[in-house]
Amino acid sequence: MIAQIIHRPILAVVISLIILFLGILSLMQLPMSLFPSIAPPEVNVTVEYTGANAETVTKAAIVPLERAINGVPGMKYMSSDAGNDGVGVVQILFETGTDPDAAGVNVQNRVSAVMGELPPEVVKNGVKIAKEENAMLMYLNVYSSDTSLDEKFVYNFTEMNIIPQLRRIKGVGYCNMLGAKQYAMRIWLKPDKMLAYAISTDDVLNALEEQNIEAAPGKIGESSDKKAQALQYTIKYTGKFNTEEEYENIPLKSTEDGRILRVRDVADVEFGTTYFDVESKFNGSSGAAIMIKQLPGSNARAVIYDVKSRLAELKETMFLKGMDYEVSYDISRFMDASVREVVKTFIEALILVTFVVYIFLQDGRSTLIPALAVPVSLVGTFFFMQFLGFSLNLITLFALVLAIGIVVDNAIVVVEAVHAKMERSKISPLEATEEAMKEITGAIVAITLVMSAVFVPVAFMGGPSGIFYRQFSLTMAIAIVLSGVVALTLTPALCALLLKNHYGEEKKTGFSKFFNRFNSWYERGESRYQNLLSKIVSRRLVTFGVLFAFCAATGILAKVLPTGFIPNEDQGTFYASVTTPSGATLERTKEVVNAIQREAQNLEGVESVSTLAGTNILSDGTGATYGTALINLEPWQDREVSVEDVIAALEEKTSYLKDAQIEFFPPPAVPGYGNASGFELRLLDKTGSGDFKKMEEVVRQFISDLKAQPEIASAFTIFDASFPQYTLHIDIDKAAQKGVTINNAMG
Repeated sequence: MIAQIIHRPILAVVISLIILFLGILSLMQLPMSLFPSIAPPEVNVTVEYTGANAETVTKAAIVPLERAINGVPGMKYMSSDAGNDGVGVVQILFETGTDPDAAGVNVQNRVSAVMGELPPEVVKNGVKIAKEENAMLMYLNVYSSDTSLDEKFVYNFTEMNIIPQLRRIKGVGYCNMLGAKQYAMRIWLKPDKMLAYAISTDDVLNALEEQNIEAAPGKIGESSDKKAQALQYTIKYTGKFNTEEEYENIPLKSTEDGRILRVRDVADVEFGTTYFDVESKFNGSSGAAIMIKQLPGSNARAVIYDVKSRLAELKETMFLKGMDYEVSYDISRFMDASVREVVKTFIEALILVTFVVYIFLQDGRSTLIPALAVPVSLVGTFFFMQFLGFSLNLITLFALVLAIGIVVDNAIVVVEAVHAKMERSKISPLEATEEAMKEITGAIVAITLVMSAVFVPVAFMGGPSGIFYRQFSLTMAIAIVLSGVVALTLTPALCALLLKNHYGEEKKTGFSKFFNRFNSWYERGESRYQNLLSKIVSRRLVTFGVLFAFCAATGILAKVLPTGFIPNEDQGTFYASVTTPSGATLERTKEVVNAIQREAQNLEGVESVSTLAGTNILSDGTGATYGTALINLEPWQDREVSVEDVIAALEEKTSYLKDAQIEFFPPPAVPGYGNASGFELRLLDKTGSGDFKKMEEVVRQFISDLKAQPEIASAFTIFDASFPQYTLHIDIDKAAQKGVTINNAMG
């Protein structure tokens, strides 16, 4: 068969072109990411219990949900968070490789079974179930330089006009505003007036529900099949109220003499927002903050590109004068820079290999053959990467960079064998190729299989590290196998076509003098090496002694060198987590967050600062004592300081802020593995006491012990059971005498 391919070079070229085109087509479709997706699939169940504290949310909603969800097929573990804002989240993480869609359906079925056990207020607000990657893909700020467009307007403009557009983009799994500032009519009740008029909160709520409705009055003149009608009318109602005056005029009760008590008599009506619990700013100016996460398995780079394209389109067609947006964070900037460096290394390695081959073969035609064979093997690998579900990431690209030096060997072996035949037998390149391939075909197959066998076993490793090794090893193995195929098809065909037998002729080129000196130097080195081998080849003790020394050194270095998962790199951004003392108001948190923004804005290398008062980026939870700052640095080529330098400088600049605990940290090295670098763990109270204060003491002691360890640079927790609270005790006997139930009092 090899002989037929040598005599049919077009067949060999076509085989290589097919491999090349399949690789190019796959390259255009391969998803791009920073690293292989190793984060386990995650499904989040979110509940909102308006007015409840963290303990109430846990007992009334989280516990029933956890009891129902526990043991869902494929579940690895689950955790939950609850805040004093009434929001609770149950995070269910599944084994790596679990189908996210199936996981979401299974969780949905479990939640549906306990909906009847949840408080009516929770059911009314809705139980949200979403599957998403636990990694922020983008962070956007929409703001306005026009002071007439206040924060409320910008927020609601974004909510109504931008968010729906972004959610429709393929690959977007989560796209939400941070905070809840939707337009709402707020009714501030006056207890003294209500007492004077004998009006309760339930009376006001009932009046609102009965008077403020969307109605369907029906039709007039519709045919009844009894009497002919000339005209038919559809009746419509004006619908819900929209202005403060309309709400103020809602009647609460009336007297027999026609006097009417209205809402304005017992309350102030204000057109405001649903909540005031979060304030977002961009470079000190108020705006709307948007967080975007991708769907599992989607192409991160494509999603980011589509989001930016849609935003640019919306800016031209829908944004009002003075409005603008800023992409404060997107993972593609660091990903593109990293991939760009790897591609640069790839090209440099390819050029270097070609140069080295030319130095040793000393013939342009001979060098051209490996130079043509290597790209076919490497590009063809992309087809099998897509077939196996791999992505174009730093691991697979690194494997291809290393593969350059390996896949070129097969082509060099063929070229060298053909040259040896031409030199010794004085035959034509075609005959030399036929003779050489008869001798080395088995060797090429053996070399290819042995080299592949070195990498294939690594693909069977398990766990997150196993996914990294699997993509690396299989990419290498595929490139090596393809290089063997090319060495048995394209390389011999090119040897027969391109090589010339110049042996016996004096070759004069511009590099002849250099090549003569190089050959002389190489021959001397080869002679010395032969002499060395002749002295030690029969001395087994020396051979095994050297082998043992290398093995011992390997073991010692493996023990001495520090180990780790993925090293942290300068990703061009970092976070600040702010926690003010228990019971602190949002205003106190704002002061700290704004101070961080002012100090960061003046530091060298800082491009922009986005701040959130009332939100913690580690838990995605809200609370008056939490704050977050996202500091975005200038592009790497435009700054001389690293992210560690900026963090150190900002820590020094903000050291005077004593009213909060401030922690600075870069994003996680692997997207999806937490919200910050380092690692996180959870302490479990297995005593069953449910004593949060005792748990807090244990947690604080544990954090203190961690900080005492020399290996730990920083340790902190957002668990806090010391929030000041009032406990209501109701005298049920007196309440019964007054005709009041606990439900009335708590409603």
